Amino acid sequence: MRPLMIAACLFLTTAAFAASAQETQAPAAPAAAATPAPTAAKGNADKGRQLTYTCQGCHGVTGYKNAYPNYHVPKIGGQSAEYLANALTEYRKGTRKHPTMQAQSQSFSDQDIADIAAFLSTLK
Repeated sequence: MRPLMIAACLFLTTAAFAASAQETQAPAAPAAAATPAPTAAKGNADKGRQLTYTCQGCHGVTGYKNAYPNYHVPKIGGQSAEYLANALTEYRKGTRKHPTMQAQSQSFSDQDIADIAAFLSTLK
C-alpha cells in the first residue's frame, strides 16, 4: 500500500473516532444563542504556495509532473478562488466525496483554504 493511501486511511479512521466521540458529548447550544457566521477569510497567495505541495503531484500544477498520468484529476490552477475555496470546504465537511481530498482538506483551517485558493487562482 502506498504511504499516502496508508496516511489517508489512518486519518479517516481517526476522524471517524473523533466524530463519534463528539456526538456523545452534550448537545450544542440552541440556534438562537449561536454566534453569527464568520466572514470569508482573505487569502494570501504566498502562504498558499507553501500549502499546495501535496496538490502538485495529482493535479499537475504547472511546472510539476502529474503522479497519476492515467488517472483523471481536474486541473485546479487558474480556477476561481471562490470555486476552489468552496470545493475544499465541501470536501472538509464531507458533502463532496473523494477519500483522498476529504483526508487532505481535514487538516486545513478556513485561512489555509483561503490561502490555497488565492494561490491556485493566480496560476495559468
